[in-house]
Amino acid sequence: MIKVFEVSLSVDLKEFAEFLWQHEIPHRIVEDEQAQSLWVPRDVNADKVRFIYDQWLSGADISEVKVQRPLHQRINPLDFPLTISLLVISAVITMGIGFGSQTDLMHWLTITDFRVEGQNHLQDSLRSFELWRFVTPIFMHFNVPHILFNSLWMWVIGRRIEQLQGWMVFLVIVIWSAVVSNIAQFWISGPMFGGLSGVVFAVLAYTWLWDKLAPVPLFGFPPALMIFMVFWLALGYTGLLEVLGFGSIANTAHLAGLIAGLSAVPLIRMIFRQASAI
Repeated sequence: MIKVFEVSLSVDLKEFAEFLWQHEIPHRIVEDEQAQSLWVPRDVNADKVRFIYDQWLSGADISEVKVQRPLHQRINPLDFPLTISLLVISAVITMGIGFGSQTDLMHWLTITDFRVEGQNHLQDSLRSFELWRFVTPIFMHFNVPHILFNSLWMWVIGRRIEQLQGWMVFLVIVIWSAVVSNIAQFWISGPMFGGLSGVVFAVLAYTWLWDKLAPVPLFGFPPALMIFMVFWLALGYTGLLEVLGFGSIANTAHLAGLIAGLSAVPLIRMIFRQASAI
């Protein structure tokens, strides 16, 4: 991200931040003990944002300022390496397992080798150092709507996290939610499951709670999005989605992913506070 400006803590940036959100300009306000600074992603025209800020600071009515859309520069996929990698790996592995028909590859990617029955074999993945198994189920999808749905949400929400907080924060959330949701689903149904859905619920819950706790929203997703996803989660438990042709739903992974996303917020906030204190 790029720092646009730094000002005293006495300056109330709420009105300016609201203007940026109204014009769909992603940004982040960082406060420390002495000052506060405004940051924007690299694909946003920082000079234009600074110009608008100077206008606002001078007392001009910035509501009259015309912002050409998009203020963003052209999206470069290389600016989101982790998001792109997740989508590409998911697509390659999903095609490689033939949407679940090629078991020769699948048994290397499930949380335990599904040719060995019994939940106690989760420990075997640790004893044999097959630690990748705690993450790799997220890359397996078993029908086209499954991977398209998850890929869309990861591009919309996951990309925003990587854009505004960096790929390392995004990676922590992905790995944490993958491990939690995969283990939870395994305890309920055994090893035959897969998909990014648990991570999708995690990143949505993370962005929702982060904005709820922040003085100024960072991600700016509409609250109705969280309501929709909770409704979708509840719908999964009714069995109606399977009747409608969505296939077997890993409801426990969805719920565990949502909880993992919520629990990641205090951890990441603590890391940011410690970093700003250095």
